Amino acid sequence: MTKSVLTFLALTAMGLAAPKTELGAINGAAYRIDIPDDWNGGLVIYCHGYSAVPGKFNDQKLPAPLRPFVDQGYALAQSGYAAGGWAVEEAVVDTESLRRYFVEKFGKPKETYITGHSMGGFLTMMLMERYPNQYDAGLPLCGPLAPTDLFMTRGAFDSYVLFNYYFPGVLPAPDRIPKDFGNDRELVAKVEKALDAAPEKAASLRHFRDSNLKSNRDLASTTAFIAYMIKELEERAGGNPFDNRNEIYNGTLDDAKTNAEIARYAADPRAFAYLRNFYTPTGHILHPMLAIHTSYDPLVPVWIPNTYETTLENSGTDDLFVQQYVNHDGHCAIMPDEIAEGFSELRAWKSKGVKPAPGEVPKSTASGN
Repeated sequence: MTKSVLTFLALTAMGLAAPKTELGAINGAAYRIDIPDDWNGGLVIYCHGYSAVPGKFNDQKLPAPLRPFVDQGYALAQSGYAAGGWAVEEAVVDTESLRRYFVEKFGKPKETYITGHSMGGFLTMMLMERYPNQYDAGLPLCGPLAPTDLFMTRGAFDSYVLFNYYFPGVLPAPDRIPKDFGNDRELVAKVEKALDAAPEKAASLRHFRDSNLKSNRDLASTTAFIAYMIKELEERAGGNPFDNRNEIYNGTLDDAKTNAEIARYAADPRAFAYLRNFYTPTGHILHPMLAIHTSYDPLVPVWIPNTYETTLENSGTDDLFVQQYVNHDGHCAIMPDEIAEGFSELRAWKSKGVKPAPGEVPKSTASGN
């Protein structure tokens, strides 16, 4: 029996153990800890995705995508972060603070995994690189595993500028987005209406930069989200972090005309540095990482996580990485049984050296063994 389990049992006997679900806050960041009755002494840290506001928790039943971890006997700890938006800077500090709190209260876990969806998948990668000795393995789910300046600029910002070129006046210019600008259903409907009225331009945007979006609805919701994210990033970074002055656009309706007429923006150096600092992957991991993505993701196209393999190859750690996919449409449309199967495979890789096969996630045979 591990020290962590013995500590938990001792606290229980003294009436001092946390309830099965513990809620609290550390330095302004809400947290939730769940410990199953059959706790095996292990810990899973979960990082949530992009949210306009800091995360809050209640003691209701865990959502289905998170249940596989406690079902397999692990304690689950998650921070809401002290800030909303692209809160990578705050999330790293808050997640590490929560991990240390758990260790102080319940003892050192026998093993610690880290996982998360979307921005939380990005944080999974980042924390495994920043704290390589604290995590035994990682399970990033639908994460943009690439340098932030790459996918934010060459993906999100360029597509937004091209949208504004094709559809002037529908959305504000990226350097003039009002502070009270919000992403809601009305905005998505407005963007979709403009796209539907110009099928050729809409098709060009759907296939820009290998995004291959399947519908104007997907393009509209993605574009509306990008508009809000650009506003939030500019506020967070203290200026415009995006630069497209040297970009040669291709695959448009008329590349020569587009490049001659499209708006150009210069990045504020300090804002651009912020974007790179939070974060540019190094590939310096010490333990196994199994990434899972959907085969079609309108918000994080597969070309983004595909770049991480090169980063790992350059650092000589590509043998510690496997990428799998599920054949579903949608951002983070990974089913609970697929998460359970991925976690089981990651556990077997970590404890028995059985490396998962890349490609499609196997049909679920997940168990608590």
